[in-house]
Amino acid sequence: MTDRSERQATAGVRRRRTKQGTMLSEALIVETALRLIRQHGAEALTVRRLGAALGSDPSALYRYFPSTDGLLLAVADELIGQSYAGWVPTGDWRADLRELGLRMHAAYQEHPQAAALAAHRVTGRPHEVHAVESILGVLRRGGFADQEAVRIYHLFVDTGLAFAAQDASTAALPPEAREAERQVWRRTYAVLPAATHPNIAATARLLQTEMDHSAYAQSLDLLLETAARRLAAADSERPT
Repeated sequence: MTDRSERQATAGVRRRRTKQGTMLSEALIVETALRLIRQHGAEALTVRRLGAALGSDPSALYRYFPSTDGLLLAVADELIGQSYAGWVPTGDWRADLRELGLRMHAAYQEHPQAAALAAHRVTGRPHEVHAVESILGVLRRGGFADQEAVRIYHLFVDTGLAFAAQDASTAALPPEAREAERQVWRRTYAVLPAATHPNIAATARLLQTEMDHSAYAQSLDLLLETAARRLAAADSERPT
């Protein structure tokens, strides 16, 4: 396709408006999809429902996303983009990765239903590409050799996404279901006798407190601490 034809095709898409007079765009579709998923869960991700919410003929959405899976990848990429919005590296690799990890977790908790659907996907889209480049840049500038930088990147991202998906699934539960799970620690584990379950009985109160919140921040700190030790060991082995 020539530059001229590309501009014409893009212009044709941009001229399309919804019944409410809003200009239809990829960003608007993704924003609406996020809202519908938050309200109705995975079943909201259909062209028919999106078209109704946008006030647009469903067929118009195919100009932007040929499939619902393509739309899901765009939703996943938008969550990544929200994680990085406004982030500026400080030059301290450990502090930068910690902030990015916490930002990622917070963004996914803002959209728990979408996170549960999308956290495991590899999008190849702009926000994800920027994230990969940024994290590797933080690590390489921090002094990690390339192989170690890739290894730490893998651990960092997979740990963050695993916790994001798990915590998002919990957050997406109905309030009564979440409360019922909390009560299990009080009504089941807290009353187990020391004669049969000595370890649980000895730590029951600690378990109630600890299991009431996400372990992500602690896991992230442990991961970064291990990475720092590996970096220090590698530095000590380099010839002077």
